[in-house]
Amino acid sequence: MDALELLLTRQSSPRLVAPAPDESQLNTILSAAVRAPDHAGLTPWEFIIASGEGLDRLGALFVDATEADGGDATTMDKVRNMPQRAPMVITVVAKVVEHAKVPALEQHLAVGCACMAMQQAAFALGLGGIWRTGGLAFNRHLHQALALDDEAQIIGFLYLGTPAVKAPIKPAKSAQDFVRYL
Repeated sequence: MDALELLLTRQSSPRLVAPAPDESQLNTILSAAVRAPDHAGLTPWEFIIASGEGLDRLGALFVDATEADGGDATTMDKVRNMPQRAPMVITVVAKVVEHAKVPALEQHLAVGCACMAMQQAAFALGLGGIWRTGGLAFNRHLHQALALDDEAQIIGFLYLGTPAVKAPIKPAKSAQDFVRYL
């Protein structure tokens, strides 16, 4: 798959099954992530990988965080099962570094680029992925359970695996609908 085909046909895959990326594929996916634009070379990212029993541990952390926020039993059952939507979940974290020329927003954007690069690499390898966020990305109890400092921010949860069904290619949007020239 060439680069333009990847950029123009990339799809999210909400229904993912085993197998997860193997070690070689995961190394490629992570290598793509760390090639993301990174002003001043701050490497403001961390990738917390859950697969196998790690998915159960992540689900338990989701439950604990939801319970600490007063979630009801139905919500806790839902969040416990969220990591089971794929055979691998990568929690993508922006670990902001204090820097006079690189504000936190720019570092968050760099980590977002890293997340997109991982999803695109997975797609190029014949795998599927979907980048999810939701309230747990901002849940301070979850941040504490993952040993993140106060400046860190979960940018998203990248679910990876093999697409259960081939997603139809979405209709192309006209880029000109979103452009204005000065």
